[in-house]
Amino acid sequence: MLKKAPKLKYIVKTKTKSNINVRPTSEAMIELLTLIFLSNLAEEAKAKAFEEKSATIRAHHLKAVSKKMLKKARG
Repeated sequence: MLKKAPKLKYIVKTKTKSNINVRPTSEAMIELLTLIFLSNLAEEAKAKAFEEKSATIRAHHLKAVSKKMLKKARG
């Protein structure tokens, strides 16, 4: 998972508006929050797959959990 961080940093930079300056500490905070969200999403999907007695996490597990996780993240 640590090998994915540089690509994530590139995606965050491209998604930001070009007229906004993002400081390095803010970039690091955004990156950490995204990684935490993704790890929590993976844990919830794993639990959902376990509930359905499946050994692998499939796309429908992620879709079912992502709605709940996004609502929780928004507050």
